[in-house]
Amino acid sequence: MIIYNVTINVEDAIRKEWLEWMRTTHIPDVIATGAFKNARICRVLVEEEMGGTTYSVQYLAPDRQSLEAYYGEHAARLRQEVTDRYGDRLVAFRTELEIISEHE
Repeated sequence: MIIYNVTINVEDAIRKEWLEWMRTTHIPDVIATGAFKNARICRVLVEEEMGGTTYSVQYLAPDRQSLEAYYGEHAARLRQEVTDRYGDRLVAFRTELEIISEHE
């Protein structure tokens, strides 16, 4: 399993609207690509010097091939939708995490 993690710092003025849009539109659109099994939104518990609120949006892909298919077929369009809607009111960076083991 691969976690596709998008860390996003969002201006406080748009935070509530952005969260609603993520929950109702963007994340469902990303899941609908078929590349991911599920997703979650986490708030990062740090005080940002730059202000705003930081979130980690984590999408769970079953394998590397699914993630690569997402990059090749869907990522540019979905990223552009975020840019068109929010412009420079948020900053994002992406990381990939490989799950080595899980424990309960």
